[in-house]
Amino acid sequence: MAEYLDFFNVYIMGVVEMSFQFYFLAKILKKKIWPPFYFLFAVCAVIVDHFLATGMIIRFVVFVFLLTAYGIFVCHGDFKSSLLYAALTTEIMQLCYGIVKSLISLLCPLLPTVFPDTAGIAFMLTSEAVSLALTVFCYYMMYRYFSDYITVEMQQMFLVFIPILMIFIMSEYINMVEFEFQIKILAEDEPFEYLLNHWQLLALHLLGLAGLFCILFSYKKLQQNFRLSTEISLLEQQEHSLNQYVEEAKARYDRTKSFRHDIRNHMAVVKKLLQSGKLEEAVTYMEDLDDMAEKMSFPCSTNNPVVDILVGNKLGIAKSMGIDVDCSLLLPYPCGIRDVDICIVLSNALDNAIHAVKSLDAGMEKYIRVSGRIQGDFLMMEIQNSFHGKGVFKKGTGLSNVKKVAEKYGGAMSIGTQENVFVLHVLLIIPQHPESSPQQMD
Repeated sequence: MAEYLDFFNVYIMGVVEMSFQFYFLAKILKKKIWPPFYFLFAVCAVIVDHFLATGMIIRFVVFVFLLTAYGIFVCHGDFKSSLLYAALTTEIMQLCYGIVKSLISLLCPLLPTVFPDTAGIAFMLTSEAVSLALTVFCYYMMYRYFSDYITVEMQQMFLVFIPILMIFIMSEYINMVEFEFQIKILAEDEPFEYLLNHWQLLALHLLGLAGLFCILFSYKKLQQNFRLSTEISLLEQQEHSLNQYVEEAKARYDRTKSFRHDIRNHMAVVKKLLQSGKLEEAVTYMEDLDDMAEKMSFPCSTNNPVVDILVGNKLGIAKSMGIDVDCSLLLPYPCGIRDVDICIVLSNALDNAIHAVKSLDAGMEKYIRVSGRIQGDFLMMEIQNSFHGKGVFKKGTGLSNVKKVAEKYGGAMSIGTQENVFVLHVLLIIPQHPESSPQQMD
């Protein structure tokens, strides 16, 4: 009977437990796996565990390694997320089983003396079921309330991973000390006793599980505050950009008003020069007037006055750096998308493009191309620039803001590279009710 119970505990329940771990890891990584594969992976994990005659810490590391490899190669998750979730699933299961084991030890004296074998088997099956149910419940709570807040950044991942590892090592150390103490007592033929009673062990496991969820809760709040600060930063950028463009519009309006006020005087001067036969002086004067008018016009005409100012300023800066610029962006005004959101997309995209192009070597071609149009219910924009063509391009705050605007309008952002060309594509879906997105300028 004992051999059958050992087989059931080690292999049957081991496969069931590992199947749940693999299923949860696939679900939290948002990957659907054919159900028989969970069983197959679990059998392989139990076989590996059978050949590991090592301590619990080594087994913990091996299990985490197996789950991480499963997350990377089967679920196609990244290394950091797979490692973190693997450690969480393993630690939660061990803490849940430790809690139930302590409870069972407290209830053992209540076992009936009649049919002790049958009662013991029923007790064991009940404890396994309760342990598994508690584990599944904790998995569900983690998936529902914390899965969207687990970071994939390595430096932030350790804020969660290190406390998890510490809780596990402390719990295993306590179990090891308790076990060694029991062995020592038995070896000295002294009355059997526990270094820690079952109430203390139960409290330690409960506090460990509660501490784990407190860490996740605190990290969730930290992530929420981080996202809130990002939103505030985005709003401040919107306000700064809008004020800048309004001031530029006012300055252009003042220059245009002054030019219109003096136009009669200018025309009178030209007329006088022509009547006096001074043709060359009249042509020179007209050329000066043309230069004045050119300064008051927008370098890029998109049909949107706010975007004209923005793109004109950015491309003017690029042109002063010796960068070849071209703009073929056409935006009907109004187009149903807030001016400030279009400006966030273009300002961040052009800032990134200027930063990339100005750092190129002297012998390389330097250019920036801006294009875009409205097609049906979609606004499609493309910003193309030359770059060195080496290394990995990292998405900074600028492109994160662009992505937020794209997602706000149900669209998407994509980046691509081909040889020495970097291309940013932004797709925005025009709202069906433009009045819900008021424009900044009429």
